[in-house]
Amino acid sequence: MSIKYYSNEPTYHVAVDCIIFGYDEGRLQVLFQHRHIEPYNGELTPLGGFVQEDETLDQAAYRVLTERTGIWDLYLEQLEAFGDIGRDPGGRVISVAYFALLNKDKYDNFYLRKYSCQWIDITKLPTLYFDHMKMMKKAIHRLQDKIGFTPIALNLLPEEFTMGQLQKVYETILGETIDKRNFRKRVNEMPYFVKTDKIDRKSSKRGAALYKFDSKLYHELKNFHL
Repeated sequence: MSIKYYSNEPTYHVAVDCIIFGYDEGRLQVLFQHRHIEPYNGELTPLGGFVQEDETLDQAAYRVLTERTGIWDLYLEQLEAFGDIGRDPGGRVISVAYFALLNKDKYDNFYLRKYSCQWIDITKLPTLYFDHMKMMKKAIHRLQDKIGFTPIALNLLPEEFTMGQLQKVYETILGETIDKRNFRKRVNEMPYFVKTDKIDRKSSKRGAALYKFDSKLYHELKNFHL
């Protein structure tokens, strides 16, 4: 028989909400689904669910992502806990928000239909309930901040990409134009961006060199200390 040490203390629901970013031809998008429970049944919401008794927060977030996308190796990062008393009219719910990055080329539209999901540009976000707009803004700001010192934006691109595609995804996330010469100079100074012998002829008539990211070298250099 288990002892209830905290039986006199109040109990709450704990949930996870996952802001999933995708990238499509110069547009940063977020994956939404239609709620199937009250309150706000049928309204658009980030992907989420309640944390079960036998799982950690991260396990709950990965479960939600894997079930709804069919992909288990997404970039996932915990964002912040949201616990305002009146945030959910359905009851006292504390939600831990995450953000994830998904390469849309790997996403099977079967899951889009199965879970009534849709991609929406961040410039055309719908009315969001609870405190989901606050989560959304914090996730966007975190992403914009991290691409300045980590290569996480590559999770939105194919494994092989052109320099133009790489610059465009940075410009889309930051919402500003980047000087082409300075950008390419900076990227070429990073040894973990490796130029391949392949040419992409879809982006221009002359064709553009394809690059790939050497994650092993990146982590070796990142962990190197004098």
